[in-house]
Amino acid sequence: MKVTKFGGSSLASASQLKKVLDIIKDDPERRFVVVSAPGKRNAEDTKVTDALIRYYKEFTSDKDVTQTQQWIIERYRAITEELGLKESIIQEIAEDIYDLTNLPKKGNPFTYDAFLAAGENNNAKLIAAYFNQNGLESRYIHPKEAGITVTAEPSNARILPSSYDKIEELKDSSEVIVVPGFFGVTQDGDICTFSRGGSDITGSIIAAGVKADLYENFTDVNGIFAAHPGIIKNPHSIPELTYKEMRELAYAGFSVLHDEALVPAYRGKIPLVIKNTNNPNHPGTKIILNHTDKAIPVVGIAGDSNFVSINMSKYLMNREVGFGRKVLQILEELNIRWEHMPTGIDDLSIILRERELTPIKEEEILRQLTQKIEVDHAEIEHGLSIIMIVGEQMKSHIGLTATATKALSDSKINIQMISQGSSEVSIMLVVNSEQEKAAIKALYEAFFNKHKKLEE
Repeated sequence: MKVTKFGGSSLASASQLKKVLDIIKDDPERRFVVVSAPGKRNAEDTKVTDALIRYYKEFTSDKDVTQTQQWIIERYRAITEELGLKESIIQEIAEDIYDLTNLPKKGNPFTYDAFLAAGENNNAKLIAAYFNQNGLESRYIHPKEAGITVTAEPSNARILPSSYDKIEELKDSSEVIVVPGFFGVTQDGDICTFSRGGSDITGSIIAAGVKADLYENFTDVNGIFAAHPGIIKNPHSIPELTYKEMRELAYAGFSVLHDEALVPAYRGKIPLVIKNTNNPNHPGTKIILNHTDKAIPVVGIAGDSNFVSINMSKYLMNREVGFGRKVLQILEELNIRWEHMPTGIDDLSIILRERELTPIKEEEILRQLTQKIEVDHAEIEHGLSIIMIVGEQMKSHIGLTATATKALSDSKINIQMISQGSSEVSIMLVVNSEQEKAAIKALYEAFFNKHKKLEE
């Protein structure tokens, strides 16, 4: 039994939906389909979700919503007419879009979520109708009926553990179940969305709930590449990843999959595969708990920018009990999350995301470090990027760090910091952001072109 999720680009037009129908018909094990809202048909197009955000802003600002309403409805109408679906479907969708204006404008934190969820919800109705019209017995199920009960956190919903018992009951259905992604329902009956990209989370939740043999995530790429194709021309595709490796790559900028989506599937020990709707016969990238065969030491290289480093030094720092705690307390009191903390004997650096800081917070951090903790020197360094070299098998290979540092040295790239966790799943390198792309190119060349026989 498989749970199959389709992203917005896979559902953007009638021609894409025909591919989706063929994929589901091709394998009777594909019993559950989770859908996103229609995405972009071309680079200049607008996602339905983005149109719904505009609709919400117009509604809550007392502006005329007619044009945006019609655009959203016509977007669905274009698909239904090309597929030859009954008029009743578009009428139902249009009514739902109009009904959004009956929601409270003010005082209800869930109104925004209800607007956003309409994209996925109406698309699921359309797709179930299309399946049925083409001989595939299907049923649309609202997340409330499916049992997807979530915490009352607008735009950041979390699944309640008790939901899984209800979701498991869906296994008994003989039809193909079509579920809208991206949102659940609170215990009080309010629609509440997951964070953006959350249709992946819904798919993962359903897969864990019905104890699927496989969770398939269809998108517009042939899986996950060893490096960003915008930086490396024709990078190697990764046939197999572990959940740990995927988490490391997602952290450093790999955006193929919403990283929260991994959690339910990971806990349910459900293997996940990323495939291409436009090339369904390609094996894609499989994400599993443990490698099934002898894997190469480095599976991928990822980079992400907009990091800053808080650097401080104090003579005999290592002899001072509680120094680290005092530093972190300063950040906690300012509601700042940190990412990494490389240390020396008399110096310490804290890496965090640029968005965590404001000029006022920066000033306050430096003031407290100097006055409260009496550091000898403190500074905040901007314009940093983190590069992750990822692979669970690195721990059984000697000289990988040497290979990485030599590659960067040969390319005249300065390493600001280097860190490796005890699990040895990744090596983290910090470089200046203007050197990020050059660093990724140098590392890719070292690990994937020069050393293709590393696994031997």
